[in-house]
Amino acid sequence: MSRQGPGATLVVGTPTMNERSLKTALSDLPLGELRYLDSVGSTNDEALAWATDGAPDLSLVVTNEQTAGRGRLGRRWFTPPGTALAFSLILRPAPEHRPFVQRTVGLAALAIAEALAARSVAARIKWPNDVLILGRKVAGILVESVWTGEDLDCQVVGVGINVRSASLPHDAHLQFPATSLEHALGAPPDRDALLRATLEKLLALRPSLHTDEFLRKWEHSLAYLGERVIVSGTPGQPHIQGDLIGLDADGSLRLRDEHGEPLKVQFGDVSLRPAA
Repeated sequence: MSRQGPGATLVVGTPTMNERSLKTALSDLPLGELRYLDSVGSTNDEALAWATDGAPDLSLVVTNEQTAGRGRLGRRWFTPPGTALAFSLILRPAPEHRPFVQRTVGLAALAIAEALAARSVAARIKWPNDVLILGRKVAGILVESVWTGEDLDCQVVGVGINVRSASLPHDAHLQFPATSLEHALGAPPDRDALLRATLEKLLALRPSLHTDEFLRKWEHSLAYLGERVIVSGTPGQPHIQGDLIGLDADGSLRLRDEHGEPLKVQFGDVSLRPAA
């Protein structure tokens, strides 16, 4: 079964994911090594341990199920068997990218958004680490780093994409409204093909990570750009409200308050939502 979109064909269905199918789908991409696990606690935990043991750049951990997946702020990432695309990618930054590693979350978010756009699904990036379809979260990203003293050894980029509607937790457990690609497309996409498309976009974008062009592309893909937003931090801290006007060079969020004064929101334990 397939669905036609402008200039693209999206294969749909849910064949069983396995190491053989993944190796076939990814065979001509310049990746490192591949580990497929039918079930794992967390792909990021697996990748972090592998990275410290010398896994090469662009090594990939993929799973059919996560039993202890996690997102930012220690939140659980719900990954029942066969319902989502969950993977972690190990990145060892080139020297020119090391001053810009805070942009890595934007790299992953843009790759997802562009992979979906190529299949006629309009997606926006909710800063810093979510991807939205029609204002609902379809994907989340968790970037974790491995350090040797003060030197960055590598980053692990964890990605979770809601493929089937069954990947969504009960509304009572949601921090933000969610959706799935099955809902957006009318049928769930093939996960191997979706992974390949996302990695293709990431590989194409990665060389420009340190450039103004990359920053502008990330900025233009932001959800709520030009709109009033509320940024909340740790409990007890006051909320920040302002118009979202773009990104700073390090990927921090730029706002303008009601008096026209600039505000900068740095990465950390923060969450973003549109003002009522």
